[in-house]
Amino acid sequence: MDDMGRFDASDNTTHTLVIGAGFGGIAAALRMRARGHKVTLIERLDAIGGRAQAFEQGGFRHDAGPTVITAPFLFDELFALFGEKREDHLDFRPLDPWYRFYFHEGSEFDYRPSLEDTHAEIARFSPEDAKNYDRLIATSKDIFDIGFSELADQPFTRFGAMLKQIPQLLRLKSYMTVAQLVNSHIKHPLLRQAFSIHPLLVGGNPFDTTSIYALIHYLERKWGVYFCMGGTGKLVAELENLMRRQGIEILLNTDVREIMVSKDDSNRVTGVITQDAKQISADRVICNGDPPTIYAEMLPAHKGKRKKALPDKVTRYSMGLYVLFFGTKKTYPNIAHHTIWMGKRYKELLHDIFNRKILADDFSLYVHRPTATDASFAPEGCDSFYVLCPVPNLQGNLDWEKEGPALQKRIVAALDKTIMPGLSEHIVEDFYMTPEDFKTRYRSMHGAGFSIAPNFTQSAWFRYHNRDPHLSNLYFAAAGAHPGAGMPGVLCSAKVVDRLVGEEAGEAVTP
Repeated sequence: MDDMGRFDASDNTTHTLVIGAGFGGIAAALRMRARGHKVTLIERLDAIGGRAQAFEQGGFRHDAGPTVITAPFLFDELFALFGEKREDHLDFRPLDPWYRFYFHEGSEFDYRPSLEDTHAEIARFSPEDAKNYDRLIATSKDIFDIGFSELADQPFTRFGAMLKQIPQLLRLKSYMTVAQLVNSHIKHPLLRQAFSIHPLLVGGNPFDTTSIYALIHYLERKWGVYFCMGGTGKLVAELENLMRRQGIEILLNTDVREIMVSKDDSNRVTGVITQDAKQISADRVICNGDPPTIYAEMLPAHKGKRKKALPDKVTRYSMGLYVLFFGTKKTYPNIAHHTIWMGKRYKELLHDIFNRKILADDFSLYVHRPTATDASFAPEGCDSFYVLCPVPNLQGNLDWEKEGPALQKRIVAALDKTIMPGLSEHIVEDFYMTPEDFKTRYRSMHGAGFSIAPNFTQSAWFRYHNRDPHLSNLYFAAAGAHPGAGMPGVLCSAKVVDRLVGEEAGEAVTP
């Protein structure tokens, strides 16, 4: 190491190789570098960020992936590893409202930072639920204190660790779904929808996802909801600058064909073979890719070995995503930064998406208008938009060549008729992504937007382990591994890997 903490090629140190440069891979690379490892980060695309790509077209900028920051301290930690301050590089701007809900009958609900404002909004729908909301937040805090503060960055590689938590999980009623928990507190049907949508942000059906994920309510209350000025693309760029300052080697346009496994009885991986047949040796490999894809395509000889509790044939995957990007030749100042546009059906629509895997005529949408906070995303007098529509993953066997343009027309028409009058006349530079793109661009199994679904039997020890049970130096910091998807989830996944590597080095790991 030199005086700046950067890697010196003359150092005789361990080499850690990270596959995939999404947020989990970036965080894992930085944490391993802070340990003094030589680190190589491999990314198959031409830019880092994983699903957090940034697109520019016709003067409009779009964040392609996550847009909501709810646990900013997890990014602060990455800069602090090297004695830097995140705020010297990135401006996280608090939002108000956090989300605006538009319901099918024309009413709107602003979910806001202050409890007083939130109570007032709730009371417009149901005065009784204003008090009920406080009980929901108290329940969410109880879950948060265990599910996030104690368990989110703890390894679940041993079944004994899961057994120790059973009493607490039962006390918190984790066997309930998020919808069941919310409905036990909130009575108004529209507010029930608004307060149960959080699992969709991590790929889960609120009617199937374990109530552990209700902790997101308190997580938002504790730290707030932010937007990174310059967008997620700016966030990724500054993390890349941090990695390069610290001497992390980044290989772009490099896809992995195979993870090499030792031919002796040591049960260890030895590096990777890229698609162009180049071999890269390493002392350990951390995967930020989709675990089902890793095992099926990069470790085919180990596909049949147990990686999680349930066999592949009963694995349930998250929904697919249809993402429409466009600009407008006018501004829509009444559209909030985040809008949840709710269709008439809720539970039935989600059943169609997750279980029947059909594309219904109706839909619900997440509308992102970054120009509400950052005007640099569009030319003057214009707006930039990203509209996300949950759809079936590729297990639904849809023809997206046909369905893609048809769904685009239906979405534009629905927005034109409701919250964005004149959209059909003012939309420009539009394009979209379908689950097929998630499969081809990100090697996501079945084109799922968030890897495997976050139901109870696919959480904690039941999820893909952060360290392979058979290959002792193969790790996972990914949406499909513990604790789960979403930016806080994958950043915590990297912390779990860090703990496991520390355990390997003889450091004590908190039970």
